[in-house]
Amino acid sequence: MGAVDLPPDYRPTEDEPFMNERQRAYFRKKLLDWRDEILRESRETLDFLQDSTQHPDVTDRASHESDRGIELRARDRQRKLISKIDAALSRIDDGSYGYCDETGEPIGVKRLDARPVATLSLEAQERHERRERIYRDD
Repeated sequence: MGAVDLPPDYRPTEDEPFMNERQRAYFRKKLLDWRDEILRESRETLDFLQDSTQHPDVTDRASHESDRGIELRARDRQRKLISKIDAALSRIDDGSYGYCDETGEPIGVKRLDARPVATLSLEAQERHERRERIYRDD
């Protein structure tokens, strides 16, 4: 894919052809920037977790351990998010990005702008969540 001239203030709209070169470049950049930000935050977390300061006070030690647990859970969620970002980047490469996994219809640029890793249209996502609620309540 050749480099696309993407103005800094570019925002995809419904008025242009869906998943044209400019939109694909926009979402690729958005996903790469997001992944870089997560990786940077992960490095900061590693620095925090490697802090082996001994806290003589039991309450301080418990608080520190609680903070470490929260950080580890957050990093695990971000690790899963990086996998979703990488999958979205692969879909951009293979041309399937922006199309609903369930219906094959365009997801829509507003939804993708809000949630760039989305794989379902809003309607398909709502159906999926309704089914989950029904089975969860059983």
